[in-house]
This record gives sequence, C-alpha cells and structure tokens, in this order.
Amino acid sequence: MTTTGPARTSSLMDDLLGLLRIRIRRGVNLAVRDINSSDPYIVVKMGKQKLKTRVISKDVNPEWNEDLTLSVTDPSLTVLLTVYDHDMFSKDDKMGDAEFEIKPYIEALRMQLDGLPSGTIVTTVQPSRRNCLAEESKVTWIDGKLVQDLVLRLRHVECGEVEAQLQWIDLPGSKGL
Repeated sequence: MTTTGPARTSSLMDDLLGLLRIRIRRGVNLAVRDINSSDPYIVVKMGKQKLKTRVISKDVNPEWNEDLTLSVTDPSLTVLLTVYDHDMFSKDDKMGDAEFEIKPYIEALRMQLDGLPSGTIVTTVQPSRRNCLAEESKVTWIDGKLVQDLVLRLRHVECGEVEAQLQWIDLPGSKGL
C-alpha cells in the first residue's frame, strides 16, 4: 500500500479568525452572598472555552482589570459571563450572569478604518431584550485599535453590573477577518 504524502488535517489555525481580549474591569453593586459582602469572581464562556478571573475578597464593587483571551472561530457565538461568590467550605454561590453578542464588534472590525481619527465612534449597540446591556455600548476607534466598552446588567439576581471592554488581536497565520 502506497501513500502520496501526509493526509491534510485541519488545524485550529485554519478556522481561527483571531483572538478576542475581554478586559473584565469591575463589578458594581454586586449581590451580597456572605454575611455582609461577597468574594466575587467571574467565569467567561464562549463555545467550549471557559476562563475565569481571580477571586476578590469581601468586595461587592471589585476592581479586576483582568484580561481574558478567547479564540474566535465563529463570530455568531455569544459570550456568557457568570459571577460567583467563592465559598471556602461549600459550593460557590451564583451571583448572576450576562450574555452578549460579539457580532456587532466583529462587523465593525471588518470595516476599513485605517486613517480614522482616534476617538471616532464606529457603531453603537443599543440595550435590548436580546442583550444584557445596561446602557448604550460604543465601538470606538482608539489609537489604531477598535474597542467596545460594555456595561452588562446581571440577570437572575437582585442587583449588579459588570463593566468590560472588548479588543481584537490579529494572529499571524490565522484565517483572519
């Protein structure tokens, strides 16, 4: 039996559009799950990927300023962000979740924006029943990069918001946008 070279297998790079950096900035007025505070952390899921922030002790207004990076192969996937209260001796309590689409951001990335003045608002996403935005979300061209600021109202909980920012990372060798 003869073969004519190695079989071509598809690698992750063939499907990879690039990387989405989600900066988890802070939580605002998160729910109290311990005696008078909480020990929050956030789990971010997209498709099969799952990342989490560090735990911030005894703070319902935590400042994470932490970057989580997801590989994007399908721009129609949504990102699910879930806030938990870390408990030492029992199951961590859920403190709400929020979901958002990356599609409007990806569509803005596909525009030819070179030469735009820094600070130009490229598009805005309005809060709706289909997203968890607490206010209008602007996609802005800043210093040659496109960023989207998000204020997400948590669902399935009495109170709380999470502030985050999206930024795109092009990868050499990836399929690209």
